[in-house]
Amino acid sequence: MLTVRTAKVEDVPVIRELISELAEYEKRLDEVLTTEAVISRDGFGKHPEFSALIAEWGGTTAGFALFFGHYSTWRGAGLYLEDLFVRPEHRGRGVGKALLAGVARVAKEQNRLFIRWVVLDWNQPAIAMYEKLGAEFLDEWRTALLAGESLKKLSEHLPLTRT
Repeated sequence: MLTVRTAKVEDVPVIRELISELAEYEKRLDEVLTTEAVISRDGFGKHPEFSALIAEWGGTTAGFALFFGHYSTWRGAGLYLEDLFVRPEHRGRGVGKALLAGVARVAKEQNRLFIRWVVLDWNQPAIAMYEKLGAEFLDEWRTALLAGESLKKLSEHLPLTRT
């Protein structure tokens, strides 16, 4: 039986484990920098940076969705779905759809107008599910990321003026 519930601080170890499994699936395990302590602080501290849903199948963890508030100057308030991952042994059972439906319910409850996310171009099973659900693909937009030394260098480019 499938259940989807809001993650609790006690779920931090399994969230970290699922993040690693997702990164391994995407062949990017070496890029994961978050620790359980960081996830605990950022998701369950005084000012949470994200929310998460946990899917369970028959009492075992089947997957998760991690998301946070997003604002579009064109559309207004929405949610950004950072990760949606279903363990391989639970795929094809509707777990991914249930997690996405859970995020959609949160969006509706919070009066958010949309959910935005990215998917790797080689992940055809996910793309097919998203298309079936009616997702619009914004292929003309390219995702950009500024991090590490490049972020540090740019941040030092212009002195901060305080008023």
